[in-house]
Amino acid sequence: MLSKDKISRINELAKKAKSQGLSTEEAKEQSKLRAEYLNSFRSSMRETIENVRVFDAAGEEVTPQKVKNIQAKKRLH
Repeated sequence: MLSKDKISRINELAKKAKSQGLSTEEAKEQSKLRAEYLNSFRSSMRETIENVRVFDAAGEEVTPQKVKNIQAKKRLH
């Protein structure tokens, strides 16, 4: 996950963008930080999904085959 400093900076830039606007350099920095945040989030979400097993109310595993294939490839379950 992104460091607290980077998340704080994203929030600072967002607040400034709403109140007074950003300079060209700040807009580039904001774009770079947002992209980094999204990549980190997507990676974390992908990892979480790949490690989950889904069961229905009857106790039968209903994990999608695509996820099962990834798990088998990574030898997770």
